[in-house]
Amino acid sequence: MDSTIFLFLLQDGITSGAIYALLGLALVLVFAVTRVILIPQGEFVTFGALTFAALSAGKVPGTVGLLVMMGAIACGFELFAMRRVFSPRRLLRALAGYIVLPLVIAGSTVALAPRRYGIGVDVVLTLALVAPLGPYLYRIAFQPMAQASVLTLLIAAVGAHLALLGYSLIVFGAEGLRGPALTTLSAAVGPLTITGQSLSVYVVTIILIIALRIFFERSLYGKALRATAVNRIGARLSGIRTSLSGQIAFLLAAAIGAISGILLAPITTTYYDTGFLIGLKGFIAAIIGGLASYPITALAALLVGFVEAMSSFYASNFKEVIVFTLIVPVLMARSLASPAAEDEPD
Repeated sequence: MDSTIFLFLLQDGITSGAIYALLGLALVLVFAVTRVILIPQGEFVTFGALTFAALSAGKVPGTVGLLVMMGAIACGFELFAMRRVFSPRRLLRALAGYIVLPLVIAGSTVALAPRRYGIGVDVVLTLALVAPLGPYLYRIAFQPMAQASVLTLLIAAVGAHLALLGYSLIVFGAEGLRGPALTTLSAAVGPLTITGQSLSVYVVTIILIIALRIFFERSLYGKALRATAVNRIGARLSGIRTSLSGQIAFLLAAAIGAISGILLAPITTTYYDTGFLIGLKGFIAAIIGGLASYPITALAALLVGFVEAMSSFYASNFKEVIVFTLIVPVLMARSLASPAAEDEPD
């Protein structure tokens, strides 16, 4: 391998690692606030990529029906929760957030999609369609069992992943889609030519990381999320609605997944199940970060991207195996570092 090939592989690794970093940060955020290992994070990426590609082609994406359906189901859960103590204010909030909002977004998409107003409108519509799926998913699948064990929440996450995966196959089909590049700009760095799409990935990733830091440090809702992540009971005693914190965490995760899908759509052909593997690689980064450290998770994601790029050059048939093997030494180190647990008596 000469230096030019190494630089190309390094560029590919950084580009992939930046996307994995976003997913890893979303996984850490959701787990810290809700204790949910968000297996469906990859589906948000898939929906983002396929929705953007469909809108770019002038088609109404299948996520329109999913948004309306999940909103209606979430509204049903909310109405059922009010069966004993009726609150007009809560009812209006539920109808506005779970019924009116999805219908407005769906109607706007149906009206605007065939006219193809450009990439900017497609990006906004994609975010509007995919981001609300996060809080709706939380209200349906996780909020009713918020006090359950981590294992129970993990089983629910696997079930949600399978349901969303099946829906994606039904509405998008087995054929892959690819979206247009966000920009045609490029930059030459030595022997490398960095494409506009790669530049978009770097810039958007940096902006999102800075925006998340400002959100957690300066905003009231960000501080509420941090308090919920540190101590759920203490946050509740302080007047923080932990259910709202969970919905905000899922909203951010879904938005990050949608943005990752938009960035991924022009780079590679996306299929209905593409997001699962990508989400798992973000999960590896999150595990290396202990599902707690944002900086370590971001650095680990870059490592995962670099290892994947090098593996695709030297052993392309085994690149997935090599990438997933990264988690083994981390788990072994954490197992040896943790105190030994005594067996429970019979």
